[in-house]
Amino acid sequence: QVQLVESGGGLVQPGGSLTLSCAASLSRFRDYTMGWYRQAAGKQRELVADITGGGSTNIADSVKGRFTISRENAKKTVYLQMNSLKPEDTADYYCNAKFLINYWGQGTQVTVSS
Repeated sequence: QVQLVESGGGLVQPGGSLTLSCAASLSRFRDYTMGWYRQAAGKQRELVADITGGGSTNIADSVKGRFTISRENAKKTVYLQMNSLKPEDTADYYCNAKFLINYWGQGTQVTVSS
């Protein structure tokens, strides 16, 4: 059974930083494009960033220059480094693995508030 386990969410003040991690139990991790999505209250889930097995990244304009996605294939883990956080970054953040099938994590909450 595939599991994506997110960690690292929490409460942070505006301007602060957080790093999210997602550990995947995927036998062919390198084949998967790994991504982070977020869903704020009352809004649709949106792509934040994704990264291919080879390391090519795609970053949403709303977080470009503030968020960085990376992965360690040997550890089957993907990270989202979030800097200069804003209140509008408040959302549930979900890890996604996409190859032939989409897998989702349970989500981790990020709250940016003073």
